[in-house]
Amino acid sequence: MFDFLFYLPLPVTGSAIVGSLCLYAALGLMVVRRLVLPRLRIQEGDAEFSSGMVQAVMVFYGLALALIAMNVWQTYNNTAQLVSQEAAAIGGLYRDVSGYPEPARSRLQKELRDYTDYVIHEAWPLQQRGQIPTGGNENVTRFQNILLDFEPVTERQKLLHSETLRAFNHTIESRRLRIDAAGTQLPGILWLTIIVGALISLGSSFFFKIEDARVHGIQVVLLAAFVGMVIFMVMALDRPFIGDLGLKPDSYQIVYDHLMKP
Repeated sequence: MFDFLFYLPLPVTGSAIVGSLCLYAALGLMVVRRLVLPRLRIQEGDAEFSSGMVQAVMVFYGLALALIAMNVWQTYNNTAQLVSQEAAAIGGLYRDVSGYPEPARSRLQKELRDYTDYVIHEAWPLQQRGQIPTGGNENVTRFQNILLDFEPVTERQKLLHSETLRAFNHTIESRRLRIDAAGTQLPGILWLTIIVGALISLGSSFFFKIEDARVHGIQVVLLAAFVGMVIFMVMALDRPFIGDLGLKPDSYQIVYDHLMKP
């Protein structure tokens, strides 16, 4: 429903989230103070109970939001490591196949070069649009067939071939993990918890009989701004390949430029 927010510039998204919560806090407090509080029989002794309730709500919500934020950051960090791991595996595999005799060497290098170019210029834009890249299989399959068809003769070639096969399997595993990570995002139920929890937590701070409405309003709006900033952080990191903080194919580009570029 709110997927478009992930594709907006971060200043726009942050302003929209924080601004919306602050507006909710200001308007909600105004309505409650004018229409609800005068109808309630709130005594001075009730402030202690109300304060305890607000603290309990904020503690539970803050704990839930903190756990979600930590999980999102860990997922983002793990995905960044997967990207670097695949790029490093491709670079190591390219160096391994450089030791093969012709014509196998040129054919293997070409397939690996074409695959890296595909990841940079075709797969990555798809990931940045929230789509799972399905291409590149042809290059991988051709590379595998060439590699398996090669018959090592000398002891050196046998050792190199064995090491190349291990490097190839490691590269395929890293590729699979990166593709799986392209669809990583928080489930809808967690986003529902974050949004509804924020509204309930802020709403619970409206029911205090503070004589100066300005003091009450400033405190509630500041609380809304802080909650909005945390929610904005979660949204900015939720989808590792999307948005201004989305991961870039720089690691692959470095490998391509330094090792593969003709």
